Amino acid sequence: MAASPNHASATPESLENQVRRAVIWRSGSQILAQMVQWGATFLVIRILDPRDYGLYAMTGVVLVFLNMLNGYGLASGLIQRDDVTPRQVRQLFGMLIALNGVLALAQVAIAPLAAAYYRQPEVAQLLRVQALIYVITPFAALPYALLSRAMEFRRQATANIAASFAGAGAALGGALAGWGVWTLVWAPIALYAVRAAMLTWGARSLMWPSFDFRGAGHLARYGGVMAAGQFFWFLQSQVDVFIGGRWFSPHQLGIYTTALFLAQIFVSKFVPPLNEVAFSAYARIQHDERAVAQAFVRSVRIIMLVALPFYLGLAATAEPLVLTALDAKWAEVAPVVRLIACAMPFMTLQVLYSPACDARGRPGIGARNGAVGAMVLGAAFLVGVRWGPVGLAWSWVAAYPVYLLVSTWRSLPVIGATIGDLGQAIAPSAIAAIGMAVVVTLADQALPPLAAPLRLGVLVAIGAATYGLWLGLFARGTVRELVAIVRKRPPAPVPA
Repeated sequence: MAASPNHASATPESLENQVRRAVIWRSGSQILAQMVQWGATFLVIRILDPRDYGLYAMTGVVLVFLNMLNGYGLASGLIQRDDVTPRQVRQLFGMLIALNGVLALAQVAIAPLAAAYYRQPEVAQLLRVQALIYVITPFAALPYALLSRAMEFRRQATANIAASFAGAGAALGGALAGWGVWTLVWAPIALYAVRAAMLTWGARSLMWPSFDFRGAGHLARYGGVMAAGQFFWFLQSQVDVFIGGRWFSPHQLGIYTTALFLAQIFVSKFVPPLNEVAFSAYARIQHDERAVAQAFVRSVRIIMLVALPFYLGLAATAEPLVLTALDAKWAEVAPVVRLIACAMPFMTLQVLYSPACDARGRPGIGARNGAVGAMVLGAAFLVGVRWGPVGLAWSWVAAYPVYLLVSTWRSLPVIGATIGDLGQAIAPSAIAAIGMAVVVTLADQALPPLAAPLRLGVLVAIGAATYGLWLGLFARGTVRELVAIVRKRPPAPVPA
């Protein structure tokens, strides 16, 4: 019997609604979790000293490197498979326990070497306690994979929100109790532990592990590929801290890493979820090069509409922002934030290439781009570190345009877009954002002496009004397109 038209359309519509609900739960919970964590983070920053953040950053290089191997790639292999047996689930649990046990022992062994490299004995103690994270990881990675397979994002969202409150509470409590740098160690452990417990309960995944790994080669291979792809990202993201930690005092490193945190908020917190959605969209149209190119250019146009004013506004208001959000003891952060913020538009565009290239079946493009970035940025940091945190910030400004240029040359032919397409997508927002930054800078110089919060409020108001005016003059079409997407309406076709 032929399916009726209503029945034929029901399945796709139902799937669309399921995906939409999943995205709402994921993005909504992430926004709420980030708000809780940021609120606690800024309060804790005001209580702790730059030295505390410098010591913590020194441990981060080891943590990030070993966490590339913590088995989440193995869990992704479980998500990717069509059929999964109970035995395979138990095998994955056993692999996660064995792997993370080795990582915990490795971190304990590396701890004195890291302390000797940074010339800070306390780093060894911090790393030994942080090894507890690997004990927790199997109880988070397995249920995460099972819930993802079932598209049970509501339970993941509940776990993420509960964990955020636990981490924020531990951070504030530790800071107020005078724990110093140990606040930054125990707060993430509390967050991971609560998240693992909630995920395990939500997925009903507590079981006996299997350490008989015969027949589980596909999981190991998939996890290995995932870890290899993350290696160059590790080099890019940690080489500055690795180099700076050797040259700087903990105070200087704390100033630099806090500036980096502020400058990278948009690209590190808001762009990755958008990239996940973009990858799914590109994958569905991967065989239509023209459609992929159009979708990529549209995503660049819309994301840069928000990113450019954020970064250039941050650069123009760095001093009152730091004094308002942090404290006078963090005043040294302002010039570093100002410089790094100027490099962030290049970084934002750079990270938009990978989803499109991956969906087109060319994941090697992202890996090769990452290798170039690691070399270019590493060389720049080795030079800039001699001039302190400000020197490292100048390294970002000098190196990232070069990195982006090479990535653009390699990526655009795969995506099917041209330099002209990219320029037309970015130019309206760039003109508006640059005009806004100039006006805000001139207004700041003309203002009488004001308290930092009032000065910041005046500058933000001037910037918002100026950017809105410039958009009205140069980017009305892009604004209409963004409004249409928010309202879930198809944007009006653009004439060829």
